[in-house]
Amino acid sequence: MPENHHQGPREPIDFVKLEAGDEAGISAMSSLAVGIVREHYDPIIGREQNDYMIEKFQSPDAIRRQLGSGYQYYFVQTPGQNIGFLAFFPRGGAMYLSKLYLLKDERGKGYSRRMVGFVVGKAKEAGLDVVELNVNRHNDSIRVYEKLGFTVARAEKNDIGSGFFMDDHVYALNVADWPSEG
Repeated sequence: MPENHHQGPREPIDFVKLEAGDEAGISAMSSLAVGIVREHYDPIIGREQNDYMIEKFQSPDAIRRQLGSGYQYYFVQTPGQNIGFLAFFPRGGAMYLSKLYLLKDERGKGYSRRMVGFVVGKAKEAGLDVVELNVNRHNDSIRVYEKLGFTVARAEKNDIGSGFFMDDHVYALNVADWPSEG
């Protein structure tokens, strides 16, 4: 069952929680993630590093581990189809938005704003004042996050193993700055 239903200027979207132990859901989440991440990141970081990161962060085993360590994964759906997904968890006094992805054909339709609004609501429910996320410095999505009110908090270069690094900006959004729905 959808946990939350939002009406927007376009189609309604639902956020459907992926539960630990839902093997079919984990497999579907991994397949959705691999398709989106490969299309978006191969040109930015190269196929070799992206393959490594997909195995490390989006394989069924990785998703199972993340679900077991406090991540919340949600399918983002329009009627009849998965169009993207979210993953987030509390970390260091903030809600860390680990994954916010949409299928290419669904970008630019206002869904990202509603997805961030959903995460802001979850941060508020958890008593957290900030949503944080990492964005690759060369990722065009930076403009989307800035338009949504995120600002650069710091830069990070993280060694993720096998000679690969994530070269990111860490963005933060104060949940008090997010417009309340009404």
